[in-house]
Amino acid sequence: MGKPMHKEEEVERFSRQIQSMFNAIAPRYDLLNRVLSCGVDQYWRKRAIRRLAWKPGGRYLDLACGTGDVALEYFERRDGCPGQVCALDFSEAMLRQAGVKFQNRRPPTLLPRFCAAAEALPFREKSFDGISVAFGARNFADREQALREMVRVLKPGGCAVILEFSLPREPLLREAYRAYFDRVLPRIGGWVSGHADAYTYLPESVGEFPERVEFAEMMRRAGFDRVRHRDMTFGIVTLYVGTQDA
Repeated sequence: MGKPMHKEEEVERFSRQIQSMFNAIAPRYDLLNRVLSCGVDQYWRKRAIRRLAWKPGGRYLDLACGTGDVALEYFERRDGCPGQVCALDFSEAMLRQAGVKFQNRRPPTLLPRFCAAAEALPFREKSFDGISVAFGARNFADREQALREMVRVLKPGGCAVILEFSLPREPLLREAYRAYFDRVLPRIGGWVSGHADAYTYLPESVGEFPERVEFAEMMRRAGFDRVRHRDMTFGIVTLYVGTQDA
């Protein structure tokens, strides 16, 4: 029998696997999001950013930013522009896509990008007025450590919004959703992206993600205050909100 891995080794191995997977699907990631969600993913992102404790001219972090869709939403708000939005992801390919998206914006917009893990954010304490995470929390190798890091870099009065897939509460809808997620989505995702494993991993990761109350409690243990959550689109997505009151 092989030598059992320590937690640090398991975290590092998981991170490498997920990083490689997202690097592979980055070129077609936006297309797949639109197709597989029928375009509803854009609505979810807009709703998440609206729940931030907004401060025009403030500094914000889009964590697990992917190709920058959520980062763009900061600049689409009608109640003032942010002073700065930083984008962080552990996939260099995703960050390149985000850079192109912001360069093609009219006018081109500066997007500071950082390739790093959520468990070790390269920022000082109390650096941001708000943090967003859209469909990235289930990919954190150590969720509790990533949440603690989010609390660390939030300013007092700051707010974090976390958007994540969930399983519907209603039994019949839950079964129909699982059938789509387990059978249909991996085939479409694998065909379009050319990376079948990525869209087999998606339903698996959603299935093992903590239930709503459990994840909200995880946020509280990490140091978030006034944690709440609400379902969207029949419960296939849940939006979590937490503040840093200290």
